[in-house]
Amino acid sequence: MTTGLYPGTFDPITLGHIDIIRRATILVDKLVIGVAINRDKGPLFDLDERVAMIERECAALADETGTEIVVHPFENLLIDCARDVGAQVIVRGLRAVADFEYEFQMVGMNRALDHSIETVFLMAEARHQAIASKLVKEIARLRGDVANFVTPAVREALVEKFSQTAP
Repeated sequence: MTTGLYPGTFDPITLGHIDIIRRATILVDKLVIGVAINRDKGPLFDLDERVAMIERECAALADETGTEIVVHPFENLLIDCARDVGAQVIVRGLRAVADFEYEFQMVGMNRALDHSIETVFLMAEARHQAIASKLVKEIARLRGDVANFVTPAVREALVEKFSQTAP
């Protein structure tokens, strides 16, 4: 059984993330969505909210694909998380060339820490390449429509988060 780890902050989960998750299910028998507890990023949604969003958005996908999808919060090194969940593969999404330089450095460091865990890059579908959680939050904060970037449930969560604050 091949286990993959798809790490990220997922603040919030976007259609781009869901696209990568869907495509990763073709490559592995079990996909662990590693939700980074990154206090330095100051997430909009707390950990429990992010985990619940991902579980809700991926439940039907797991049924549809037959791939076990598990959500796993982590705060340690990515390579240690991969070991903890028994992942042989780390799945990373690329949107643009700018992502590649950072990811290239990360692969080198992760390979130096554990050469037995491979990294696989999946390019986001063209219609999702511009989607970034940071930009989605900014659009939502300024009362813009994020319907093309997130699911209806995530859109509602964003509207609710920003409904009590001024733009």
